[in-house]
Amino acid sequence: MKTMSFQASLAAAVMLTAAWLASPVSAQAQTPPSAAAQQAAQPPAAGPAPAAAPSATAPAAPTATAPATPSVIAAPAPAKSETGSVAPAMKELSPWVMFMSADVIVKAVMIGLAFASLMTWTVFIAKSIELSVASTKLRSALKKIADTRSLAEAQMALGAKEGILPSFLAAALREARMSAGLSSDSGIKERAASSFAEIVRAEARRIRIGMGVLATIGSTSPFVGLFGTVWGIMNSFIGISKSQTTNLAVVAPGIAEALLATAIGLVAAIPAVIIYNHFSRVTKGYLELVSRASGAAARLLSRDLDRSHGSVHSRAAE
Repeated sequence: MKTMSFQASLAAAVMLTAAWLASPVSAQAQTPPSAAAQQAAQPPAAGPAPAAAPSATAPAAPTATAPATPSVIAAPAPAKSETGSVAPAMKELSPWVMFMSADVIVKAVMIGLAFASLMTWTVFIAKSIELSVASTKLRSALKKIADTRSLAEAQMALGAKEGILPSFLAAALREARMSAGLSSDSGIKERAASSFAEIVRAEARRIRIGMGVLATIGSTSPFVGLFGTVWGIMNSFIGISKSQTTNLAVVAPGIAEALLATAIGLVAAIPAVIIYNHFSRVTKGYLELVSRASGAAARLLSRDLDRSHGSVHSRAAE
């Protein structure tokens, strides 16, 4: 009986000793929730933790792994950038998306430049048609009066059509009629030449309508687009400072939206400069035709004056 009680006491002492030895191991194996979350959020590149000593974990393996199992199974943490912030999802960078995502001022700049480009092509189409029609009519009129001998005959050849050459002929006839009875042919020719010069200047002003718009668009559009770019990049840097990240996915959209304003400015400016230079050459050629028409009207007036004086002399001789 004493032997059995001694054995029971010895077994109880062994169990208490084993429980006392296993309690520090189980306390170390249990991880608080915050530490478990930090371990789950660590990147997978980190190596596994070193295993505990076999002597310490062997008797307490069932007890230590049971409470630690729920803490190891955690939701995957979102990917982080190098600086520690969550990387945003990449969005499609098309011109329309960049325009819709741009600042209000950058949008206003883009809309203004698009309107300027529309004006450029409108002026190009309108002036091309106008110069082509005017040059064709003037060349046809010059051919019709090439063989005429007087102002009246030239007017009959042209008919009642409106144009620059009929204007010259009407001015010459009006001056000859108003100077009837004067013996100075040089004075009549001088006054007629003054009238012709006024008509040429008026025609030059009319034919150059729209050229100033092209010159303004061609010279100012790059600077307007640059203003939009500077404003957009300034807003991008402000956004970078607020997000406290230099990740390219965060920086690229704002800078792309800003550079779109410069691209639209160049799209508006380059055609405007080319079209302006083209119309400068075409307008110069048309004004040369106008000068030819002025000379043709002046020659017809001179013939009429000489013919009238010749008829007066012949009557005096009779």
